[in-house]
Amino acid sequence: MALHQRLQQKLLQKLSPQQIQLMKLLQVPTAILDDRIKEEIEENPALEQVEDGFEEEYDAEDDFADKQDEETEMDGSEEDYDNIDISEYVQDGDDEIADYKLRDDNFPDKDDQKVTPHRVETSFMDSMLQQVGMLKLTEKQRKIAQHLIGSLDDDGYIRRDLSAIIDDLAFRQNIQTNMEELSDMILQIQQLDPPGVGARNLQECLLLQLERKNPNDKITGKAIKVIEKYFEEFTKKHYEKIQRGLNLSGEELRDIISQIVRLNPKPGGTIGDANKGENYVIPDFFITNNNGKLELTLNSKNAPDLRISEDYRSMLRDYEKGSKKDKRQKEAVLFIKQKIDSAKWFIDAIRQRQNTLISTMDAIMNYQQNFFLTGDDTELKPMILKDIAEITNLDISTVSRVANSKFVQTEFGTYRLKFFFSESLQTESGEEVSTREVKRILTDIIEEESKTHPYSDEKLTDMLQEKGYNIARRTVAKYREQLNIPVARLRKIL
Repeated sequence: MALHQRLQQKLLQKLSPQQIQLMKLLQVPTAILDDRIKEEIEENPALEQVEDGFEEEYDAEDDFADKQDEETEMDGSEEDYDNIDISEYVQDGDDEIADYKLRDDNFPDKDDQKVTPHRVETSFMDSMLQQVGMLKLTEKQRKIAQHLIGSLDDDGYIRRDLSAIIDDLAFRQNIQTNMEELSDMILQIQQLDPPGVGARNLQECLLLQLERKNPNDKITGKAIKVIEKYFEEFTKKHYEKIQRGLNLSGEELRDIISQIVRLNPKPGGTIGDANKGENYVIPDFFITNNNGKLELTLNSKNAPDLRISEDYRSMLRDYEKGSKKDKRQKEAVLFIKQKIDSAKWFIDAIRQRQNTLISTMDAIMNYQQNFFLTGDDTELKPMILKDIAEITNLDISTVSRVANSKFVQTEFGTYRLKFFFSESLQTESGEEVSTREVKRILTDIIEEESKTHPYSDEKLTDMLQEKGYNIARRTVAKYREQLNIPVARLRKIL
């Protein structure tokens, strides 16, 4: 097919850089918004964060639409240099801000020498290396042991293939070893604390912990046999088969199970790791109940005070006052204008982010008002992203970005915004209820069941239908799995 040229008109929708920046900022949670702002300040010296007590003079209503044509000024032509207009970048009034305007004498100076204490603890890896240092090992064995400890995962297991570890030792540390020597060193690591560390799988981990106990104890010895011979049956709670195979009484089986379930399946998690950050949630919103009236506030971390650098404005003023304007100065001015434009766009994106967060959360609060007043899950109304998008006149994708990454603190707890969205389920009377309500009732039924005779999915379906919820068995199974509730056989206890 011959190549040829042709003219073609297309109508396309493209996101501007500012829209892309806003979407990315919407997804940023409050906990790391400060880091994102610091990153922007480091990249753009024209952007500054306002200190406490300073009143910002920047007009929030600046129009950024007419700045796009300035991007063409970087072509370096003399005509463009001669047409530089910096009037909109220079503030009216005095060039300098008096020092007394920046000082607040009503409050004492902050104590810069105050040091916040931090918790100090020994990490899991450090604890293991300290114990290896007390073993009588050759230099080669010590290096192998240290490499094995480095191969432990967060749970304290060695799940890597041993042949891969041998290859690593040969290529990275020039240590030649074999499977037998490596297995002997693993056995020595398995004797360290906490019990069960260095195991290759859960079965070995439980056996190592049981062997640390008194092996002459009758119950402990039988528990070891259960893990060695009937581990699969134990995990699937086929207790009748275990009882028949080892000829155990019901009381003995209960004592064995009680001893096994007290073991630690993740020995690596028993020692705190100082290298891991604590998992905590910083709420983006706060909802308070003021005598029956809900009040919504935005976390102050979501509303940072940003401004254009006064130093950059001074550079433009100096350029305007100067008589000699060579090409190098004009290039510097174009660079400064670009940085100021970028800073204005970022400040505008932060403010749009605040408005979007407030409008979205306000719509959710009004929609689910009964829940925020009572804290009862059954008061949650069916609500989907489209409902909030129609109220706020935002796109569904924008509402989704807010709901998936933001948290709200109420007097009943802290919730992810996604928690309040649920589909509807129709009752026998034709009323639409939230699936969250059905899950809550399902949880209550399972909590009240007899643990020796737990309800099957069929029985749970019948009980929900008796309460008026038109629901199928497969739907009950789906809700049960979403609630991380196992099947009836695994919920059974002796």
